[in-house]
Amino acid sequence: MSHSYYGKIWNEAQAGLNDLLLQELPIEPAKPEKDKIAAFQSVGTLYVKYIQIFRKLEQCYDQVVHPQKRRLLRHLLDGSMGRVLELKNEMVLLEFNEFHYFDDILSDLKLTPSDIEIPIPKYFIMDRAKALKDRQKMLGQILARIGPQETEVVDEYKMSLDDAVRLVQIHERARQGRLRARFMREIRVQEERERDASLRGAPTVDPDVAAIRIQKIWKSYAARKKVRREREEEMMFIGMVPPPMPRDLKNTPQFHAGKTENLRRLTQDEHEREYQNALITIKEKISEVEGPDMKETMQDQIRQWFIECRDASGKFPDYPDEDEGGSSLIFKEKDPAELEAELAGKEDGKKEKKGKKGKKSGKKDKKKGKKSGKKGKKGKGDDEEEEEGYKMQPSSFIPTVDEATKSFKDVWLPRDEGSNFSQKHDSELIKEEKRNEVETEIRLQVDELMRQELKNLKLAVDRDKGGKKGKKGKKSGKKGKKGKKGKKSGKKGKKKDKDLTPDRSIESLYEELVVEGVLKRSARVQLSEYVGEFSYLGTTLRLGNIEPMPSLSDIRRIITEYCILPLGSQVVHEKSPLVKSILLTGPKGVGKKMIVSAICTETGANFFDLSSANIVGKYPGKSG
Repeated sequence: MSHSYYGKIWNEAQAGLNDLLLQELPIEPAKPEKDKIAAFQSVGTLYVKYIQIFRKLEQCYDQVVHPQKRRLLRHLLDGSMGRVLELKNEMVLLEFNEFHYFDDILSDLKLTPSDIEIPIPKYFIMDRAKALKDRQKMLGQILARIGPQETEVVDEYKMSLDDAVRLVQIHERARQGRLRARFMREIRVQEERERDASLRGAPTVDPDVAAIRIQKIWKSYAARKKVRREREEEMMFIGMVPPPMPRDLKNTPQFHAGKTENLRRLTQDEHEREYQNALITIKEKISEVEGPDMKETMQDQIRQWFIECRDASGKFPDYPDEDEGGSSLIFKEKDPAELEAELAGKEDGKKEKKGKKGKKSGKKDKKKGKKSGKKGKKGKGDDEEEEEGYKMQPSSFIPTVDEATKSFKDVWLPRDEGSNFSQKHDSELIKEEKRNEVETEIRLQVDELMRQELKNLKLAVDRDKGGKKGKKGKKSGKKGKKGKKGKKSGKKGKKKDKDLTPDRSIESLYEELVVEGVLKRSARVQLSEYVGEFSYLGTTLRLGNIEPMPSLSDIRRIITEYCILPLGSQVVHEKSPLVKSILLTGPKGVGKKMIVSAICTETGANFFDLSSANIVGKYPGKSG
């Protein structure tokens, strides 16, 4: 596929996201929904649409080679993934059930079950491919060093040598007897055929009749073969039978598509290395070329600020601390709200200078304010009683998606990428980003210099008042010591977690767990190999008050949502609804261990066997 193809898919996903954001971030807050069925339909529709967008973004992130686009796609992908999990939690809270059925929503949206299959992002494994490969290598070396594990043989049957020889003889004689009987039967059948042929004599068949018989047999065979071939073609045409696999798999379209995808991933790595080198070189160039001018301009602006404050108030100002933002706080453009707050603060200061009459009137105003506040509380209570029904919980991922969508509109939508055929990094965007970083670094250096310069100016101007300031400084120093005592007493109450393995490395602990049989190698199984069909009549059965049995497709979806997606992405794990553990139950042979192995394979997780039979007696506690 080409760069324009994945750009087109991204635009489609972004258009869908814009529509969903208009629905989820309305101008006026939506009214609570009193009907639970209607609420589930709205949440379920959002869920299905987010899954479609998630599928498109995952495909784009896997194949887009532009390093700066991939960073924005990653934010969108994590945001949509987390929103899917949040909507899943909303549906669970609505129905008090972990299995949901969307056959009616799919029919309304004209979708198939494969369109809402939740994909597993490939970056879960590819971003940590080297670390996972080293871990598998270390695990293989440890297992090879300790050798095969001794397995206990339960109820072993003991047999003497004579009994074993006698048993072998019996079976061997029985085998020879069966062979002899089959041989004698074949001889007897052959003798009967020869006897019958001698009684009938030579065959006397007309050659024309013989030819007609041969033609009839051949034509019936050809007709059956033709009907069988046409039936197979018809079944393949309607999709009931897969087409036959070619002899050489390298000539198939699937092989060429997979090869192209792997080449694009190699191009991603190459462009990423070039992008990281460009970040360093462009920053150094900006520091070298534009840095001196930035430094001089900042110093001139700050000196001008010194002079203006000196002329206005008659003394030099206090320099802002680093925690407050330093000199960036001086020249920060204030919002209209901040300006209003500043003006209100000045007016309050004027009012405080008034006499007792002003204070009394202020108390009266406070009393009136309290009364009006009580009335307001009553009004709020009435609104809360009226607003009954279902309302979605606030989302942790919609702000991320909204911010990434705005970045796409501002940066990439109007940008012409026609000349960037190889889809390498954009140097102008790097310059804009690094220019701000260089300005911040230079501002810190300038702040240090200007603080010292301001200090020298104050000492030169206020040299006569230095003694008084020194006494005040000593008093404040004593107070500071008292404060330190309080801090010390506060620190005593804190307890640090004790490290139970201070002298052990991660590798030694890993090896110990492997030797003890607690950490095991899981089978290489993909979750897609857990094959199962979709519940096509789930909603219909529920309308008839019949709870449908979850299908294997539903189980696969639950495992993806509760285990694989939170384990694969750190962002999703931190912000999505917390699922501490899951319980897989069922008889032997239904695929419980296969699902656990698939989770480890898809996320690169370790497989710990903490069953009671495995850990008994290995790590006893204080009580034994």
